[in-house]
Amino acid sequence: MTQKNANPKSVLERPLGLPCGIELKNRLIKSPMSDSLGDGEGNPTEAQTRLYERWAQGGAALSLIGEVQGSPHYPEKPGNLVLMPDADLNAMQALAKRGSANGAHIWPQLGHAGALSHSPISQPKGPSALNVEGLQCDGMSLDDIHKLPATYARTAKLAKDAGFGGVQIHAGHGFLFSQFLSPLFNQRTDAYGGSVDGRFRIIREVIDTVRHAVGASYPIGIRINSTDKLKGGLTNEDALEVVRMLDQTTVDLIDVSGGTYFPGAASSSDGTSSSGPYFIGFARRAKELTSVPIMLTGGFETRDQALAAIEGGIADAVSLARAMVLNPGLANIWFSEDGGDPEFPVFDAPPRGGVTAWYSMRLTALGEDNEDRFDLTPATALEAYEIRDAERCEMWRKRFA
Repeated sequence: MTQKNANPKSVLERPLGLPCGIELKNRLIKSPMSDSLGDGEGNPTEAQTRLYERWAQGGAALSLIGEVQGSPHYPEKPGNLVLMPDADLNAMQALAKRGSANGAHIWPQLGHAGALSHSPISQPKGPSALNVEGLQCDGMSLDDIHKLPATYARTAKLAKDAGFGGVQIHAGHGFLFSQFLSPLFNQRTDAYGGSVDGRFRIIREVIDTVRHAVGASYPIGIRINSTDKLKGGLTNEDALEVVRMLDQTTVDLIDVSGGTYFPGAASSSDGTSSSGPYFIGFARRAKELTSVPIMLTGGFETRDQALAAIEGGIADAVSLARAMVLNPGLANIWFSEDGGDPEFPVFDAPPRGGVTAWYSMRLTALGEDNEDRFDLTPATALEAYEIRDAERCEMWRKRFA
């Protein structure tokens, strides 16, 4: 429990030093989300740039841009950014600069959706071929796998050159590297399957190649699952073994999350309420296995919860998503003496996907400085989100044909 004499300013505003030598100014992070605010051609929009500027001005030490692709072939959604040499680098630089206001960091989360690639604009591939209800994909060849480290390294170097303060490698939530780690989806019999060490191999190779590309003093984070929440998927014990192996790499920040977006899987992200932080027990065990700072994501709604996690030594930083969507200035509020927690909306029988769509469309309102007039319901938000996605799929196909 939080100590009664804990000073929120001294605990939450304490700087966090990373192994590479870079320092984050405090312990509150804006979690990566699929904000769907790219222009449909892989480039940032003004609304997206303004959104990350607001989080920086609001006191967050670091904002992570969810699902930034290194190629257009395996996107999560058509609103993803694509950081390639022919991208609109001026727009990327503006995003990096404005998202770094007020001493903040902004990092792209380097992604590849693998089997979960958006099928209207992709031909999904994962570690192994899948043919299950709601999801089909081809298996990756060895050549496909061997190309991944160079692709990630190129993207990370472009991020550094554009002015982003670091990068995060996405290995969670059922996307490509999460698929490699999960024995349910990785059924390979070569060096990239089998034991957890084999399933981790491509991630190790990517980390090493990215580090060589960006240098020793540039931050590299990684998001991992503590569990897939699927029978036969990644277990807590295997995930802890992943933490042990990450401790032997040059990563600077381990982001602990969980769950997957595979069809039919239980997803915490579409829930209507939370009973508190999701992965406290796992984070406590992970802290014993590594000297790399641990960032904990999922279910944080109050300042007391964040204080308890950091003051109790469970995590080194707390990552907030929906709380910072409800109030982009939340970090500064939590640093103040009075504090104050966001008021989470309660929805009556929302459609499947509607709550997630509501938060996604609120991100657009924040980027347009229009949240005071945001009045969508989960149903109308889902409709607006799907219409926008369909329009951007057309743009994506034209741009990347």
